[in-house]
Amino acid sequence: MLRTSLAKMKLAATSASMNQFMRLKPSVLTIQANRCASSDALKTSLYDYHVEKGGKMVDFAGWLMPVVYSSDTIIQSHLHTRQSCSIFDVSHMLQTKVHGKHSVDYLESLVVGDIEGLADDTGTLTVFTNQQGGICDDLIANKTSDGYIYVVSNAGCRDGDLALMKRKLEECKSKGLDVELEVLTNPLVAVQGPLMSKVLQAGVDVDLSQLYFMNTTMASVFGVEGCRITRCGYTGEDGVEISIPEGKEHHIIDCLLASKEGSVKLAGLGARDSLRLEAGLCLYGNDIDETTTPVEAALTWLIGKRRRQDGNFPGSDVILQQLKEKPARKRVGIITESGPPPRAGSKVIVDEKEVGKITSGVPSPSLKKNIAMAYIQTHCSKLGTEVMVETRNKLSKGVISRMPFVPSNYYLKK
Repeated sequence: MLRTSLAKMKLAATSASMNQFMRLKPSVLTIQANRCASSDALKTSLYDYHVEKGGKMVDFAGWLMPVVYSSDTIIQSHLHTRQSCSIFDVSHMLQTKVHGKHSVDYLESLVVGDIEGLADDTGTLTVFTNQQGGICDDLIANKTSDGYIYVVSNAGCRDGDLALMKRKLEECKSKGLDVELEVLTNPLVAVQGPLMSKVLQAGVDVDLSQLYFMNTTMASVFGVEGCRITRCGYTGEDGVEISIPEGKEHHIIDCLLASKEGSVKLAGLGARDSLRLEAGLCLYGNDIDETTTPVEAALTWLIGKRRRQDGNFPGSDVILQQLKEKPARKRVGIITESGPPPRAGSKVIVDEKEVGKITSGVPSPSLKKNIAMAYIQTHCSKLGTEVMVETRNKLSKGVISRMPFVPSNYYLKK
């Protein structure tokens, strides 16, 4: 899934060659975050657990979160997730339930997705939009068989999302609609990687082979009742997010780490950022924000056919017009083989003219190349177009490339 901005958390690596990059020490591969913890920074229920396990804590989106653990570099953690299984604490994200017989009408008044068309116990990625068609946040909405919609949205947008949802709630209730909003405080962990299913199956009372990508279910997890498992994630690998009753998160993570079915490790925000970028997934605040529309962001697939026909979502006039006529700019992927990794704000140049800017960039541990996302003028966005990227006053050759950069491994129904 698309998640909260790491705008202040950029991987900065020396890059004389990608072989040098692969040998970098944690002190060289640095995360530029707020290391001076604010006195009012929030802690998830796993904060002490992270510190005990060697987590390097940073102030991220107002929460103290692990960026990397002492046992591994960011690159090692990244590759371990691609090859085995990693656990990410995502408890800082906003979890809500929407109740009532008009819950679908309520949520569809805020997002572009077809919530009504979802089968029970399935979900979809969607976005909150404003009247100008800009993206206020991205979220996953799950239509459950328990009569409510389970929503997970970004930590960095938490206050704005809650204010938006509460305003709309009062508006709907004033019109006589039956809808209620419940804010959850459950710990939330993401378990990601090709061995996830084998590792987790040993401890759950549901058949994970029947839980496909973007499906959700209630389950007992290592003896803990009342967990919600949703097959999704932010790495491009097979994975789940588990919403856990308060006080039971340490037990479940300990059981996962002790698995005999495969190697399981804790992972932090550093690996999560490089994994999501390899998977071509947007980062809110970097790659999408209130000034970018779903069409410009190459996320038109989020807009349901029925929603396009009805045109009754925020910003529909702007978005539907862009669907008919190409927008002036478009989000694209870029690969550069050498030079410094592109960074947010780096210029993209074609025929000696600036045509756009990088929004996210990292050295790819999987590809041993530099990868990036950018918004560039649509007429320059054709796959294979050669570009120059200016980073720290140095020019690097690049090419417009298909995303995801690394093939996704979601567990899809055949």
